[in-house]
Amino acid sequence: QKLYEHSAYGCLSLPQVVAVYGTLSDLLSVASNKLGIKATSVYNGKGGLIDDIALIRDDDVLFVCEGEPFIDPQTDGRPHEELTGSHTDWLTLNVGGRYFTTTRSTLVNKEPDSMLAHMFKDKDAWGNKQDHRGAFLIDRSPEYFEPILNYLRHGQLIVNDGINLLAHVLFFQAIYNLVLSVLAFKQLSQQNSQPAEDHSPISRKEFVRFLLATPTKSELRCQGLNFSGADLSRLDLRYINFKMANLSRCNLAHANLCCANLERADLSGSVLDCANLQGVKMLCSNAEGASLKGCNFEDPSGLKANLEGANLKGVDMEGSQMTGINLRVATLKNAKLKNCNLRGATLAGTDLENCDLSGCDLQEANLRGSNVKGAIFEEMLTPLHMSQSVR
Repeated sequence: QKLYEHSAYGCLSLPQVVAVYGTLSDLLSVASNKLGIKATSVYNGKGGLIDDIALIRDDDVLFVCEGEPFIDPQTDGRPHEELTGSHTDWLTLNVGGRYFTTTRSTLVNKEPDSMLAHMFKDKDAWGNKQDHRGAFLIDRSPEYFEPILNYLRHGQLIVNDGINLLAHVLFFQAIYNLVLSVLAFKQLSQQNSQPAEDHSPISRKEFVRFLLATPTKSELRCQGLNFSGADLSRLDLRYINFKMANLSRCNLAHANLCCANLERADLSGSVLDCANLQGVKMLCSNAEGASLKGCNFEDPSGLKANLEGANLKGVDMEGSQMTGINLRVATLKNAKLKNCNLRGATLAGTDLENCDLSGCDLQEANLRGSNVKGAIFEEMLTPLHMSQSVR
């Protein structure tokens, strides 16, 4: 990059060619040494204030000053707008006291129907207020604005750790009026304890769009949301918090629900055939009448699935791998557990009345206090020891 000392009277020094690296502070330090001034601000050739070294492009000509406003040296001291009758594409925003430099086209082109697009599409259309440095004032939190600005720059939404996702999406909606707002408002309504039937269920299309906009390592909070009847089959739903969510009659076949939180969720009538349920939390969930054929609850790392107190009446779990599963005091009345691997499972106090347990592996299973009235144990791989105090 070519570096000039700049003042209100134009360009004062011969250009210095420097390599740009490190942080903005590093660049200001190099500029101070090269030009013999106390550099405080860096502008590009069009007068855009640089507040992040990532904004500098290859072969940019940079102007460095000690705090005075930028005036293009090619205009003989006259503002650029006087000469062209227009305004520069580069502009600076003061968002909650933090400065962001970007282009008008970035704010306008990607989401032309957004509030920001209308604010900056036509000069002074909204009577935008400016601070003493000429930056446009926006009364918003800068930590939420930064990922949104990056989304407008390169189309990818990245949310930093520690940022409240719901607040982020609500802010996103308030400024950009995007489709993500639909999911945010539904989540807000659910958290305000409004009846789920007052809100239409979230569709697969809406949810997939939300998943794609979320980092894979983030825990997505879907607590209390209504997915009733949705097709969520074959999706990667690992670690998602579905606590108290309505997933009744959902298609979750072949979905990856590893370590998902389904505590007190409604899964009644849902299809979870061949789903990955390693380490899943389903405490006190309602899965009455659901189909869980061929599911895998067995985690090689030793993390045990927890279905304690769950309502599993009439479920079909034939052929599922459930080594070490916790089904304590769960209700499995009339359930089909044929050929299941229940080795080392905790079934203490479990209601197994009229269950089909034929072909099951119950070696080392804890059946103390369980109700096996009318249960079928024919062709068991391991004999049931009545010393385990079954009822």
